[in-house]
Amino acid sequence: MDFVEKLLAASRTNQSLLCIGLDPDPELMPKIDIFQFNREIIDATSDLVCAYKPNLAFYEALGIEGLRAMKETVTSVPEGIPVIGDGKRGDIASSSRAYARAMFETFGFDAITVNPYLGYDSIAPFIDYADKGVFILCKTSNPGASDFQESLYLEPGATNSPRPLFELVALKAIEWNTRGNIGLVVGATHPKQLRRIRELCPEVPLLIPGIGTQGGDLAATVRYGVDASGEKAIINCSRQILYASRERDFALAARREALKLREQINRHLATMR
Repeated sequence: MDFVEKLLAASRTNQSLLCIGLDPDPELMPKIDIFQFNREIIDATSDLVCAYKPNLAFYEALGIEGLRAMKETVTSVPEGIPVIGDGKRGDIASSSRAYARAMFETFGFDAITVNPYLGYDSIAPFIDYADKGVFILCKTSNPGASDFQESLYLEPGATNSPRPLFELVALKAIEWNTRGNIGLVVGATHPKQLRRIRELCPEVPLLIPGIGTQGGDLAATVRYGVDASGEKAIINCSRQILYASRERDFALAARREALKLREQINRHLATMR
């Protein structure tokens, strides 16, 4: 089963477009082991999600023990639910080959986020893993995204009007998607751009951060993020769910928050049918 098949199976089984970002922050967590924290979150929510997304920075910051906890976390996720490694990798080809081996073979992620700034050869080693997902940063959710992503760009020799850079990234993703395993990262904080990217890329999965504490509009995210079948939108939420309680009842509180958010997403979906 390849990544997209696994994603759709989990989404349909759990009736969910919700992805939980597993981003453990010791300053916000109860004083327990990182892996134990993640495992309790997973145990409490695995019937409510379509995917999990650990952000590698939170584990790397904790050194070897953090990386060990990350690997244990990936292996603790139920087999039918995909795990997306949010590492935003992208380097010259030899380095990217090593990154791809690390993410897919050593740590066992089902998908990875990548930065396309260095061009096709920097992400080709990831795409070569045909059964794995590769999410290319396209229009990110952070305030500084417009510094480059909204800049107008005219391809050499082109006679048409210039496009914002994020549109060029989306079009390149379609061109490079020969194995059917490419997706795009598009922030919920930019609904107009999300709508445009879905128009340009009607069939690729979209990983959509920015809901919750970043303030993305959930109704617009659902409306513009899903494909024609109401699928292939992976709506990520991290802190709002993970830290719904900072006490020992954190897993129960996380479940309540995840259930509420999943039902909100499904209500928005229902209005589109």
